[in-house]
Formats: sequence, C-alpha cells, structure tokens
Amino acid sequence: MDKNRFIGFTLLLGIFFIWLKMNAPTEAEIVEQKRLADSTELVQHIQDSLANLPADAIAGTVAQEQKLEEVPDSVRQIQNSAKFGSFSPSGSGTDTDVVIENDKMKITFSSKGAKIKEVVLKEYSKIIEDSNHVDVKLPLVLLEDTKNKFNYSIPVSNSSAGIVNSEDLYFTPKVNGKTVVFTAKTNTGGSFEQVYALGDDYGMDYDIRLNNLNNVMSQGAPLRLEWINFLDKIEKNPTYEAMYSTVVFKESGEGTDNCSYTGDDVEKVEKLKWVTSSNQFFNSSLVADESFSAAEMEIKTLEKGAKDLKESVIKIDVPISNPASSTFGMKMYIGPNEFDTLKAYEADLDDVVPYGWSIFGTINRWVVRPIYRFIHGFIGNVGIAILLLTLLVKLIVYPLTYKMLYSQSKMAALKPRLAKLKEKHGDDTQTIQMETMKLYREFGVNPLGGCFPMLIQMPIWYALFRFFPASIDFRQASFLWATDLSSYDVAWRLPMDIPFYGDHVSLFTILWALTTVIYTYYNSKHMDMSANPAMKYMQYMMPVMFLFFFNSYAAGLTVYMLFSNVFNILQTVVTKNFIIDNEKIERELSAYKAKPKKKKSGFSAKLQEAMEKQKKLQEEAEKNKKKKK
Repeated sequence: MDKNRFIGFTLLLGIFFIWLKMNAPTEAEIVEQKRLADSTELVQHIQDSLANLPADAIAGTVAQEQKLEEVPDSVRQIQNSAKFGSFSPSGSGTDTDVVIENDKMKITFSSKGAKIKEVVLKEYSKIIEDSNHVDVKLPLVLLEDTKNKFNYSIPVSNSSAGIVNSEDLYFTPKVNGKTVVFTAKTNTGGSFEQVYALGDDYGMDYDIRLNNLNNVMSQGAPLRLEWINFLDKIEKNPTYEAMYSTVVFKESGEGTDNCSYTGDDVEKVEKLKWVTSSNQFFNSSLVADESFSAAEMEIKTLEKGAKDLKESVIKIDVPISNPASSTFGMKMYIGPNEFDTLKAYEADLDDVVPYGWSIFGTINRWVVRPIYRFIHGFIGNVGIAILLLTLLVKLIVYPLTYKMLYSQSKMAALKPRLAKLKEKHGDDTQTIQMETMKLYREFGVNPLGGCFPMLIQMPIWYALFRFFPASIDFRQASFLWATDLSSYDVAWRLPMDIPFYGDHVSLFTILWALTTVIYTYYNSKHMDMSANPAMKYMQYMMPVMFLFFFNSYAAGLTVYMLFSNVFNILQTVVTKNFIIDNEKIERELSAYKAKPKKKKSGFSAKLQEAMEKQKKLQEEAEKNKKKKK
C-alpha cells in the first residue's frame, strides 16, 4: 500500500470511530430501550398465553388484561407498526357508532372496521310468543348479531402477517346527510375508504376506494371480503322459516342459483354479480356494479335449539385494477323480500323471493302475484282477497273441470252395465277387467279422461303451494282466528308436543280435511271401485295423513285450500245436476256403440293383448294344478 492510500484509509477509519462515539446511546437511553424491550416481551407473552386459554378461562385473566392496557404508547406503536405495517396510524383509536337513516330504515355503523352494526326496519316488526303464548311485538333488526363479520383482507407487504384485516382498523367517519365516508389512513399518505350512501328505500350505494396504496399493497395478491351472517329467527315458526332461508346468488351472464335450503352446502363461482343472505321474508344483499372476480358461498344449518337458524359464509375476491387510485362500486339491499321493490334493482334480484323454479315460479311471478295484488288493491282484507283469488282461479280452470266431470258422468252411466258383468263372471277378476276394457272401448269412454284435466291443473296448484309461504303480503296478516297467514293458525293449544304434529291444532287444516272427505265422497259415489275395493278406503286416508303436514304450514295456503274445496264441491254439484245432461250422455254412448267397429289404438291393443296373455297363463296354471291333484 503506498503512502497516499494509507493516509486516506487512516482518515476514513478515524471518521468512522468518531461517528460511532457521537451516536452511541447514553446510559439513560440504554435503560429506556431495555425497559421497552422487556415491555414488548411481556405483552407478547400475555397475548400468547391468552391465545392458548379456553374461552371460559379468559374471563379470569383480569390482571393480565390490565397489564396489557398499561403498556406504554411507545410499545403500542411498535406493535401496530409490526401488525399493520403502513396502516399503523389506523391500528388504534376509539370505536364510535355512526347513524344514518331514512323513512324506511335506520343503520348504525361501527367505526372499527367501518361495518354495519345493526339495521332497524321501521315499517316491520318481529313478533314472538311469551311463555303464556301471548304475542309480543318487537322492533325488527337485521345484521345485529355480534358474531357477524364483514372484513376485507388487505394484502400489505410490510405487515407481520402479510395482510391487514379491515375489522381491526379504526376508520375516521365523515357524515354528510345520508352519506358516511370511513377512512383508514396509512403512514405514507394513502388511505382505504368505505363509502355508504343511503337512498330513499332499502337500497344503499356502497363503494370502496383505494388511494395511493400502490407502494403498500402486495402486487398480485387479491383483496378478499369475508362476510359472515348469522340468520336470526324472525318469524313465529322458525322450523318453517328455516325451509326458506339460504344463500342466493347470481353468476354474471348466468341464471340465479342458491345453496341448499335443507342442509349444509358450498357453492363456488367465477364472475359473481350478486349474493344475498336471505331469510323467509328479509334479505341482505351485495350487488356489484360490474362483477366480483370469484366467490365461495356456504350455508350451515345450526343445531336445533340454537339462537339462530343458519350461518352463511361468503368469501369474495374484489378486483382492483390500480391500488394507486381505484374505486369498486357496489350496492347493498337490506330489507324485505318484496317482489316489486327487488325488481327495481334489475339483475334478477327479485329471484330472491322463493316462488319456485321453472314453470311454477313463472306462474307465481307473472300470473298469480299480479292477480292477487290487483284484487288486494280493491279488497283490504287479505282473507277475502284469497277467497276472490280462489274463485277467479276456479273460473279460469273451469273448462278443464267440466271435461273431468263430464268424463266421470260417462263412467257413471256405464255403472249398471259394469254391475251386470260382475254378476255374470263372479269372482273372476281378470275376466271382469278384460270385459270392462271392452265395454269402455265399445262405448268410447276413456277411463283416464277424468285424470288428464286434473294433471293439467297440477302446475297451478303447485305454484300456489309455493306462493303463499313466499309472499310477504301474508306476513302478520290476520284473518278470522289466524293472526299470521304466513305461519300456522292456532285454534287450541295442546298440553304436549306431539311428534310430527306439534303443540297446537290448526282449525283451517281440520276444515280443509273435512271438506276434502266430503268432496271425495260425493265425487266417488258414482264411481265403480269393485275391481280395487281398497281404493275406496285409501282415498280417505290422504286428508288424514296431510293433517300432520299442514298443521304447521302457512295458514294462507290452508285458507286457500279450504276455499278451493268449497268451490270444488259447489262446482261438482251444480255441474253434475244442472249443467250436464245425463240423457244426452246416454244418447252419445248408444250412438257411439252403433258406429262401425272401431280400430283399436296402439295402447289399447297392447293392453288388451297383455291382459289376454295374463289370462291364458292363469288358466294354464290352474289346469296344471288340477292335473297334479
């Protein structure tokens, strides 16, 4: 090493030692650093201990929690910096409630997490029964469960876990009328904002905004929302309510779908348009202006006796184009499953109302519902509106009913001739069946003619079966002794809970069963059931069995079925006795018999052939039996 290099190196080394001496901590600073290190170690030790304790033991660690609270602000700053990274300024603060409202609803937010704490629907109420079975009216509150979760996992590169949960951040609220902006700031001048703008009904614009987070968020990592909602028991009949509560969703460009109504289920989609946690009559929905990247929806059925009905778990990936400046627009709907209100939101959100699938849902949405709403617009009483709806439905399907009754009258006209066949052939059942088919063919009577009109009416009947439990119009609407047509009516309370029946007696169900027996008796007394005598008694078993099913069903449906039976009886009596001409039927039968011999239809020929083969086999079996003897 030459002289100049040696002098330069010596000077550089001297400067370095002088810098170390000048920046060395004083003895007091060394003591303070040791105290902070010890405090941080103590805090971490207490946190680890609490994390390993069972829930019921945490309540007994008051002394340790007090020590946590006494940790100096400097330690909290160190912890926040490690846990929240750039979001450390928002890692501590005070949780305050923020309220915005309109004529329909009142929403309370928590500034910690900037999430909804509860929603009060002003025009609706919750009714529960006390121990004496007396109705008690309470405010109807949604999203109030403390176990609920609405949390964004923000990918923050300099945080200890690699993510920051929005539920742990303290947002600064700014309220302007019915709009509130929640802001969580970073130490780099950026922010994560959640903006709620309440409209005039049950809808609310909801945006998330990312400002100057390009150097904060990890590149390529998703912004994920986890939404957990415990579906509360809102209606008087929670068992019935559970049948109509689940997660409903729509994939962009596809039809509406849902998780199972009856059990646990998980569904995954890409390009999600909207998703909702829905009770029987109320829902909480999140609708993207464009679409979410991907989503996973899960419904969990809770144990019987639990406080809540079900738990919905929704995980959504939110697309973020530019963390430096990006806004993702959404809408929230928190309110009733009212068809017209939901229809205004487009995107098929009205499919949340469980009117049924395929043709049944179509009939309910575009035929039954408009007719009922039209009638109810003139008739304020819901029960009378159901009566008029039933009458109108019966008038619409009367041509089919007439064909069915006319076919039954033709069968009744042949009853004397069928009786002679029995006298002639005695107990030879197969011969009687063959001769009966020949008789029907000879007089041009189709024994199934009365069934086809009934089958055609089945879609309408099933649609109505789904209409009454799904329509919020019947919720808490009273008629006669029924206080809520969306639930069962109670005429008498039982001293015990009978399995498959319940602890009450539904009078509408009993009246329906009685009128069903009357209608069945009158409708079948002219029918020949000698070929299958058991059917004569089995037809009366159906209304008895359904007593157990309909006893806890929606009273609106049993009211409709009762009215329907009454109209069926009236239509049958009037049609058979005053409209159908029995003498004319006799002339038609005779005229048909006098026609040239008709060619058998394919089905009739095959049926006749099968019956003849069966008879031959039976005759051969009897001959073989005699030979053995």
